[in-house]
Amino acid sequence: MARAGQELIERRTALKLAAALWLSTQNRRVSALPPQRIVVIGGGIIGCAISYYLAKAGAQVALLERDTLASKASRGTFAWINATWAKQPRHYHRLNQMGLDGWHQLEQALNIPIRWGGSLEWFSSRERQVTLAADIEEQASWGEDAEMLSGTEVSALEPNLTVSADLAVAYSGGDGALDPVVACQRLAAGAQQHQAQILEHCEVHSASPNDEGSITLSTSLGDWVADRYVLATGADSMTAQTLAGVTIPQRSTPGVIVITKPLPRLIHRVIAAPGIHLHQRDDGKIVIGEQSGAPDNVAHSLRLRQRPTRFPTETTALAHAERMLAITRQYLPAAVEAEVDEVLIGWRPLPIDGHPVLGTPSASPASYLAIMHSGITLAPIVGQLVAQELLTKTPSPHLTHYRPDREFSSVARY
Repeated sequence: MARAGQELIERRTALKLAAALWLSTQNRRVSALPPQRIVVIGGGIIGCAISYYLAKAGAQVALLERDTLASKASRGTFAWINATWAKQPRHYHRLNQMGLDGWHQLEQALNIPIRWGGSLEWFSSRERQVTLAADIEEQASWGEDAEMLSGTEVSALEPNLTVSADLAVAYSGGDGALDPVVACQRLAAGAQQHQAQILEHCEVHSASPNDEGSITLSTSLGDWVADRYVLATGADSMTAQTLAGVTIPQRSTPGVIVITKPLPRLIHRVIAAPGIHLHQRDDGKIVIGEQSGAPDNVAHSLRLRQRPTRFPTETTALAHAERMLAITRQYLPAAVEAEVDEVLIGWRPLPIDGHPVLGTPSASPASYLAIMHSGITLAPIVGQLVAQELLTKTPSPHLTHYRPDREFSSVARY
């Protein structure tokens, strides 16, 4: 067992060193190049991360957000940082591992509060529990701190959690969670320290090539001239079509997020229980996520057509919140005093094959697409790799599988 554990550590270390070597090589190339003018469109976690790493590398950066930072998908996300069993296949799992490593670096560099401690996950179906055990065994072989625990062991870790003693629970020790709004704000502030411009309430209408090879972006706050522009527009597939002439097949779905008012420390880890996900931030607020989505009927389709981030009435929002709190209290009875602070509808950017879309589409050589699921986990490594690709014009081997011109096939990964 000791030798196997050492081999896992060595493989994980080798992965980190390979990524660090490529990035350091590209950093040296960037330092010898003249500054580039790059506009990043979209102020969510991905846009903010790319802006930070571009500005840090010396680019002239403008981040344009049509609303406010972290006002759409990033605000309504559960914000679980993980490289768990669902991150398939192996190359995608590696990318997520690199994302976790990046968050440890950003936590120190930008004082971003992250609640580490791992995650606990189980299912109600016996068949799915058997599959989960096999998934966790695979994760351990891939270098993850992952194992199956008994309900008794879980109770020792989370005394306030109600689980049966004979329950089998997947534990992933490297996971964490954060406040996505705070993370976006800290990344944007870090970019500003490197002279990036951040413009909120700025909508981009069109992108037109100029004779000398630059691009003029027409916006609600005037024109911007850039050498390249990045589309980090999340679940808004129409913007990529309008500004780059590219259609990325997505199946973005809504999920309800409830945030409570601050409570004493009740849980220490991410809890992925049947029907509900939970974590408690450093500010004491419990974040509750529901991934089942809205009922598939005409009424809901019409209501969700404009992709709202709020319910139409406070009464409706509170009804959903109380339903989710009732499920929460089944697993966490100590949350009986929990009060609702905020209810959100979160829209997940999800290309139909479940993988990121990263790169320059052949139809629009001045643009760069950065659209993905797992945006929270991947933000640091995607920010670094996209910045390096843009500034050095050197493709990253870590992004080979995620190019926008690939063949998309529908895969139900999540």
